[in-house]
Amino acid sequence: MKILVTEAISETGISLLKAEHEVDVRKVSPAELLEIIPEYDALITRSETKVTAEVLARGTRLKVVGRAGVGVDNIDVAAATERGVVVVNVPGANTYSTAEQAFGLLIAVARNIPQAHHALAREGRWDRKTFVGTELHGKTLGIIGLGRIGSEVAVRARAFGMKVLAYDPYVPASRAEHLGVTLVPTIPELLPQVDFLSIHAAKTPESARLIGAAELALMKPTARIVNCARGGMVDEEALYEALKEGRLAGAALDVFTSEPCTDSPLFALSNVVVTPHLSASTAEAQDANGRYIAQYVLRVLRGELVPEAVNLPQVPRDGAQVVTDHLPLAETLGSFLAQAFPGQAEAITVTYSGELAKHPTALLTNTVLKGYLATQLGDHVNYINSPSLARRRGLAVHESRSLAHAPLGENGNGDRLAAAAGTLSPEASLITVRSEGPQGAHQVTGMLRRDGGMRFVAVDGLHIDMAPSRHMLVSQHRDQPGMVGRFGMALAARDINIAGLHLARHEPRGEALMLLQIDEPAPPDLVAELRTAMAVPTVQAVTLPIADRA
Repeated sequence: MKILVTEAISETGISLLKAEHEVDVRKVSPAELLEIIPEYDALITRSETKVTAEVLARGTRLKVVGRAGVGVDNIDVAAATERGVVVVNVPGANTYSTAEQAFGLLIAVARNIPQAHHALAREGRWDRKTFVGTELHGKTLGIIGLGRIGSEVAVRARAFGMKVLAYDPYVPASRAEHLGVTLVPTIPELLPQVDFLSIHAAKTPESARLIGAAELALMKPTARIVNCARGGMVDEEALYEALKEGRLAGAALDVFTSEPCTDSPLFALSNVVVTPHLSASTAEAQDANGRYIAQYVLRVLRGELVPEAVNLPQVPRDGAQVVTDHLPLAETLGSFLAQAFPGQAEAITVTYSGELAKHPTALLTNTVLKGYLATQLGDHVNYINSPSLARRRGLAVHESRSLAHAPLGENGNGDRLAAAAGTLSPEASLITVRSEGPQGAHQVTGMLRRDGGMRFVAVDGLHIDMAPSRHMLVSQHRDQPGMVGRFGMALAARDINIAGLHLARHEPRGEALMLLQIDEPAPPDLVAELRTAMAVPTVQAVTLPIADRA
């Protein structure tokens, strides 16, 4: 495969990419990018290259776009999602470098370090009175955004003897308590209390101009602001007026509304410290950026899931493992349902019960849809575009969760089996996928064993207990003597070995279900022969997205 890298990343990253794929490193204009992008399977950028909807439309081979940095504001994520292109970035690679830059600016603006350096080293002035600063010890730092970087700033502030307040509606109180930080419910409540303010929130349409004239008016005239997040989150015009009029003591900025920024009224103020977006500019951060983005891109190109992708439903860290463990089962259930009971479905319902119901399951539902739709649409269906493809096909998708298990189905005597029966415990996690359409409703339920193996435990209201295999035959027929033997004879005539068999029925001589595990795929003419010879029109061949059994 071919990878295009349009902006510099570390040699470590380039080496990782070249070990597996052909890599072109070249700076291109927007017009050149549109011209050459159809040749590439992956695109890696930093902040300058604009990955527009038009670029994504032209990039018919693109599987992944990587941003070697924190934000993705230069990438049309919605267009990428619609086309099934994975978008990855590396928000954690520059955590320490950005926290250190923020704290460095905090000290610099508190102690007038750049101004004093310029006066002494450039102007030859030994001026101690002009540059009297203020101590950090005993002061209050306000942090907006207590994520990775904000948390590291808080740790450093505590080490300097500062009191730390923070506004972040997404951080639990336990996390703030662990950091020694007091959460404040709103920004207007935070601002009047702080001596220093450091911004570390993500830039969204809602957070653009997060700090404007109204917010600045709430701050102490002795307060100082540091912004190492994204440009524009502080209204630069309002900030200039507040600093010029003495309504704010100082500001330190590493980011600007428009970059590169080489001219601003703020630059003329003696109480302003500025740097040219240096937060990630350390050797360690640059190496990590290149290494991480290369690893993510390579995983996508290998066909692996990258849970950290920007346009995948996000899973909290405490639930990531259990959700990831169930992804193969979710895909297998969707694939089985589509092949065992073909036809145009109008709705898919995915139900999660047991331990799994405690966690966000949107990624699992995407994966069920991937398995279901790939049988009809091919390999271009993935975790990213499966919801949009479902919408295009008029397929309604529903999701439900319950800590309690519903009955699995019936046993061979027609008795309903409770969830706690058999091998299930209340802690077990079940996934049930149900399709509804003109051909009727069908469903399959599966779970993971403790060793991680998959089990089907119910199909269409009948309790079963089997490990699915890659190749299977599924038959719905009337229960009668000789059916197993007749199937066996037909398969033996084709030299196809039966690896396993499961039978279930509602009642003797009633409707029955047979699942045959076979060592190789059943050819279409054999399936047609079975339907005719057995007078069973519902025989279906199934090939699941799992490895062949040894």
